[in-house]
Amino acid sequence: MTTMNVPALLNVSDLAAEKASKMLAEKGFSDGALRVFVVGGGCSGYQYGMALATEPEEGDAVIEHGGVRFLVDPESAPLLTGAQVDYVDDVMKQGFSITNPNAAKSCACGTSFDTADSAGSSQARSCV
Repeated sequence: MTTMNVPALLNVSDLAAEKASKMLAEKGFSDGALRVFVVGGGCSGYQYGMALATEPEEGDAVIEHGGVRFLVDPESAPLLTGAQVDYVDDVMKQGFSITNPNAAKSCACGTSFDTADSAGSSQARSCV
C-alpha cells in the first residue's frame, strides 16, 4: 500500500469560519452554508465566487470548520483542491481571500486566476 499526501479539498482558517458564521447568522442563514466556487471569466481565466446556501446540492463536497459548512460543487473541486480560505482585515482590504496552489497566474486584484494548462477562458481584460 502506498501512502500519499493528498491535500484537503479546502482549508479554512479559524478567522474565515468565524466571519462566515457571523455573516450567515446576520443574513438569516444560521443553519446554512457558504458556497465556494469557480466560474470561467475574470481577467486571468477563472473567477472565484461565494454565495449563501441553505443546503448542499447533489454532488457537493461539504467541508466543516468551526461549526460552519463550506460547500464546493464537483466542477469547482479540481480547481480548488488544496486552496486556503481566509479572511483579511487590513488597511487595503477586508473580506474573504482564497490562496490557491492550482493558480499558475492571477490578476493583481486576486479575484481571478488561471491554471498551468491555461484551461480558463481568459478574456484579456483588466481587473476592474
